[in-house]
Amino acid sequence: MEKLEHIGIAVKNLDKANALFAKLLGKPHYKVEEVPGEGVRTSFFDIGGVKIELLEATRADSPIATFIEKRGEGLHHLAFEVTDVHEKIVHLSDQGFHPLNTKPKEGADNKLIAFLHPKTSGSVLVELCQDNVKSNRVGD
Repeated sequence: MEKLEHIGIAVKNLDKANALFAKLLGKPHYKVEEVPGEGVRTSFFDIGGVKIELLEATRADSPIATFIEKRGEGLHHLAFEVTDVHEKIVHLSDQGFHPLNTKPKEGADNKLIAFLHPKTSGSVLVELCQDNVKSNRVGD
């Protein structure tokens, strides 16, 4: 893993959370983006090179809606930058971690992403993310 890329926080209302975090951090968010495939609208703050990602569900069956229903608002995941998300999925699987995605998918902020099941990563949902550049891999 290269570095902590962002911290994901599940929120019920993105506009209210943006105002709260802008006040807390002393700066506004720099981006809002919808990821229809995940049923989420996101907002990003940059604090010293680490991003805070606020996540609001856009539909009742999205992972964020389910998370908030079960656990309430709060810390959702830690995301780590990786050089090759495909290789990292295989490597971590070989090390006993359970990937929730066997193939990466498109996420917010122009990233390819995959998650590790929290039961195998110390009760923390871990996201692996790589800049989404055109790949030479067959089948991508």
